[in-house]
Amino acid sequence: METLNHLAATDPEFWERCSRFAFETVPQEPDQQLEPIDRWLAILATLLGCQGLDLFRAMLPQALEEGLTPVMAKEVVYQAVDYLGLGRVLPFLEALNQILTQRGVALPLPGQSTTTLEDRLEWGAQTQADIFGPQMLEAWKTGHINRWLAENCFGDYYTRTGLDLRQRELITFCFLAAQGGCEPQLMGHAKGNMNLGNDRAFLIRVVSQCLPYIGYPRSLNAIACVDKAAGQA
Repeated sequence: METLNHLAATDPEFWERCSRFAFETVPQEPDQQLEPIDRWLAILATLLGCQGLDLFRAMLPQALEEGLTPVMAKEVVYQAVDYLGLGRVLPFLEALNQILTQRGVALPLPGQSTTTLEDRLEWGAQTQADIFGPQMLEAWKTGHINRWLAENCFGDYYTRTGLDLRQRELITFCFLAAQGGCEPQLMGHAKGNMNLGNDRAFLIRVVSQCLPYIGYPRSLNAIACVDKAAGQA
């Protein structure tokens, strides 16, 4: 990370060990690697979740160089609003726009919405059912928060193009794991990931690749949630 190279001068012993672990050991660990797009989706979502804005700025250009598209990056940030809140996400959107503009990307990007204000509840509930099971078709009727969840979180964001449903569950898992304190929701979304093909082994690889950015306690908590969701603990 070129923007972090000054640490080699100010904190040489720390940066030698830290950078080697985060940028060499972890990405190259046998049996814990991810395809580049999945890895960058996970890392950017994790940095949003843990509020690592400076590192988000530093790592986003490399993610774009390695195949992540501007649309994908935008979709990660947009979806984060429902899991982290606008107050925590807005600085990342501003940073993303600045970096894209510096790289010559014209804004706004092409629209990705597939729903309207009239049908977003219907499609949001269907998307919940596609991930978690048919019982979710009626879940929105149990209160206004669950209605908002169906129409806003799933109807406004999960139905967008730019990322597929499997990728959207992946980044949600990372938002929740990185911010901590959301273990019941993390367990639910670990199961949602598994329902879409992101199995236990895949999720362990995700946690492994994100561990340098959130530390050991939240990583171990995430693995415990994955194991419980898989019925192994």
